[in-house]
Amino acid sequence: MNISIYKTSVTRESEIAVLTPFLNQLGEWNFDLDDCDKILRIESNSDIANIVIHLLTNNGFICKELI
Repeated sequence: MNISIYKTSVTRESEIAVLTPFLNQLGEWNFDLDDCDKILRIESNSDIANIVIHLLTNNGFICKELI
């Protein structure tokens, strides 16, 4: 199981709602909007970093994987 962590520009629950159908297909996930980096954590069975970054940027958000 892989856990990947991303810094994002997502700030509101309404923005998360737009992304939810796509993120649900990738694995277990959650946002920490209280964190200054608006963290997205995803637990999946494969390396999905490029997919996540592409998904968020195509929806108008900044997304950077934290290593």
